[in-house]
Amino acid sequence: NIAKNPLIWLPPTLASAITGPIATCLFKMENGIAVASGMGTCGLVGPIGVYTGWANEVAAGTRAAITGMDWLGLALICVVLPAVLCWAFGLLLRKKGWIKEGDLALAE
Repeated sequence: NIAKNPLIWLPPTLASAITGPIATCLFKMENGIAVASGMGTCGLVGPIGVYTGWANEVAAGTRAAITGMDWLGLALICVVLPAVLCWAFGLLLRKKGWIKEGDLALAE
């Protein structure tokens, strides 16, 4: 579908461009295991990597505890903001006529 209409890639790309800086600058999120970096929520590999980093920091004594703010940041960055932003950007692009009915269909 991306080959037919590359504009369908804009909503998730823009959502990533927004959530990435929020994750690193506001919530100070880092991935605890390098192999999980860049995986996002694919099979929960990204969030599990972040949690692993938190747990390792607690075990090493460089972090006192995993806080509610940590969990809130993880939920916002991994689920809530991407869903809302993709939906909003998708709606905008549909209103502009850049994404049309059927552009995201898996089969015709």
